[in-house]
Amino acid sequence: QVQLVESGGGLVQAGGSLRLSCAASRSDFSITYMGWYRQAPGEQRELVAAITSASAPTYADSVKGRFTISRDNAKKLVFLQMNSLKPGDTAVYYCNKIPPPLGEGYWGQGTQVTVSS
Repeated sequence: QVQLVESGGGLVQAGGSLRLSCAASRSDFSITYMGWYRQAPGEQRELVAAITSASAPTYADSVKGRFTISRDNAKKLVFLQMNSLKPGDTAVYYCNKIPPPLGEGYWGQGTQVTVSS
């Protein structure tokens, strides 16, 4: 079974930065379309950044210009550099393939990001 381990979250003041990392165990990682998702309390999980196997990124409008997604196929890692953080970015952040798998059992534990005003 694929394992996803997210790290790098924390508490930061508005305007600050964090860099999230995701380690994926999937054997086909290098050809897998990957994304960072987030889920705020009481909200549905949403996709905020995506990256193709060739490292072409796309972003949700809410994070465009502030977040940067990247990947290291050799090490099976996906990163999310988050700058100019806002309180509205507070959420648990997850990485997974796109489209996401059905069922909660196919997600990692996520990493909590809390942005204080």
